[in-house]
Amino acid sequence: MPASVTLPRLSWGDPAAARRALLVHGLGSNGALMWRYGVALADAGWRADAVDLRGHGTAPRTLDYTIPAYAADLRVTRPDDGGSWDLVIGHSLGGAASVLTAAGDPVWTRRLVLVDPAIRLAPRDREIVRASQEDSFADPTAAAVRAGHPNWHEHDIELKAVSAQQASRWAVEQTSVQNPAWDVTDAAARLSVPTHVIASDPTVYSIFKKRLVDEVLQNPRITMSVVTGAGHSPHRDEPEATVAQLLAALAD
Repeated sequence: MPASVTLPRLSWGDPAAARRALLVHGLGSNGALMWRYGVALADAGWRADAVDLRGHGTAPRTLDYTIPAYAADLRVTRPDDGGSWDLVIGHSLGGAASVLTAAGDPVWTRRLVLVDPAIRLAPRDREIVRASQEDSFADPTAAAVRAGHPNWHEHDIELKAVSAQQASRWAVEQTSVQNPAWDVTDAAARLSVPTHVIASDPTVYSIFKKRLVDEVLQNPRITMSVVTGAGHSPHRDEPEATVAQLLAALAD
């Protein structure tokens, strides 16, 4: 088991709320970029804590950027009372790390929501991710983000630029290098908690699609919905529809 680091947090909602959620961002992002989920959950009476993953945001830097290392940090990330999370939401890399954590520790969370999770990366997706991250680091400004995503909320534009300025480029690059076989489908098959995948629209761009969907949904604990018109970050592309699908999944 890789050595863990302590992850910094941002929080939304009443600290005394009965229901506690953990928000886990994707590669090259930071906890603040999960604000849509934080706001929606706080409005619904939850307390939501978002973390910066290792090498991202203001989290500690280290040498190990394997998915098991990311999962080791999440495994020791608990609510204030040290118990189980009522919900964990993981986007992309955060989804893969959350799957590995929940499969290895069934009491870590009572429910998972995975947002276009990077459960397995095909070579084409690896190249798309690599190119996207290079673009982010080449011009980490709000103007560049706005040019690429003119319909995003101003918070997302600002925070996406900040996340590129904060993240370790080496850490982001090493996350790909150190995971030559990026595949946690075996862990997904072992999930025993209710899990819902909010997938992106494959006609726009999605990592979670085709054969991978068929394999993962063989686990009867896993359900799925698709955010029409959204790319890999549906909470930024189509936030209202994404939040609606989240709340519908939690109502089941």
